[in-house]
Amino acid sequence: MDALKREKSKSFWGGILTGAAVAGVVLTVVACILLFSQASYFKELNPGTNQGGTGTQASSGKVLNSDVVEKADSIYSVIDKYFYFEDNVDMDKMRENVYAAIMDSLDDQYSVYYTKEEYEALFEESEGIYYGIGSYVILDEDRGLPMLSGVFENSPAQIAGLRDGDYIYEVDGTGTSGLTLTEVTGLIKGPKDTPVVLTIIREGESDYLDITVIRDEIKTPTVNYEMLENKIGYLQITEFDDVTLEQFEEAYNSLNSDGMEALIIDLRSNPGGNLDTVVSICEDILPAGTITYTVDKYGKREDYKGKGKSPIKIPLAVLVNEYSASASELMTGAIRDYGVGTIIGTTTFGKGIVQNIISLGDGTGIKITTSSYFTPNGECIHGTGISPDIEIEFDSDLYYGDDKIDNQLEAAKSFLLDKID
Repeated sequence: MDALKREKSKSFWGGILTGAAVAGVVLTVVACILLFSQASYFKELNPGTNQGGTGTQASSGKVLNSDVVEKADSIYSVIDKYFYFEDNVDMDKMRENVYAAIMDSLDDQYSVYYTKEEYEALFEESEGIYYGIGSYVILDEDRGLPMLSGVFENSPAQIAGLRDGDYIYEVDGTGTSGLTLTEVTGLIKGPKDTPVVLTIIREGESDYLDITVIRDEIKTPTVNYEMLENKIGYLQITEFDDVTLEQFEEAYNSLNSDGMEALIIDLRSNPGGNLDTVVSICEDILPAGTITYTVDKYGKREDYKGKGKSPIKIPLAVLVNEYSASASELMTGAIRDYGVGTIIGTTTFGKGIVQNIISLGDGTGIKITTSSYFTPNGECIHGTGISPDIEIEFDSDLYYGDDKIDNQLEAAKSFLLDKID
């Protein structure tokens, strides 16, 4: 590793501590996502949006007015006349960058533009089949770097030695600081059996780690479950995709059939996903009533309610950590507000805003923040997260040691055992 990297590693935080799916690495958008097929959605919300009346800059005129178009053409005329590397000029890329720049100007990491390839990949991966390394990625706004918030069991990422909490400093030598999630995952994804080198910053390490991962097809099980000792069921939800509801109900019914007397729902490192999916899952275990509600820029409120199909009657513990985000926080908040479960772990990520994915009609699309969501009791957890009822820091030394002890899981088991007795 060169001297520059070594110098940076000494001062970089003093040695710091993995998405609907977006791209490349198996990634769920850290958001509650509603899918719409027409850009006219916004006009339906407020037909006067483009006619003033909202007081926003967005309604004061067109982005590409005559002055902007004239200036852009002037810049291109200079390029056309003087630019030495004229073979490098890519008009399509130039135009795509204009669209991306409009979204980048919003200063919202969750609002992005998708090219045709990115938009197609977005929906391909929502089916649960990916070509990448098998990890979730989120953006750490404070650090300005992408971070692994969940590594799949037996995935290329796990086999290569990657861990939750690893920060991705470079991908094949390309720095990731300032890149969007889409750009980062675009660098990581690639054909099956090809290598990708991730330069990692890891807590406790004095220098960068270069880790080579061999890409593979990733088929994502979003729910894992087993019956633990003392008839305590364990049910992990890694993300909320279209397939997750069916997988959850299969797991939940199986555990109930086996005589489950208490349940642990593990939402640690769950970055979020589809709003309708998490609402449907909550409906399976919560009493009838509001599960969440959203409020948009116009003050319009939309409630998502459950019928209370079969409210859970056995003791319930929910495991969360600082990488539990968005839809997983929505579920945690609803369970907490209805008083049907105890939250164990560390304070969650704090993402309480909603994104919509909008088709632009030509194969491209945008993802844009459109509202905030609230827990049943009216709390918006954006920027603060949900504090656990029982706070327990994850002990990585125990987990990555010879015995592989998950101290947070053990705490949940002990808590539920007392409830059963």
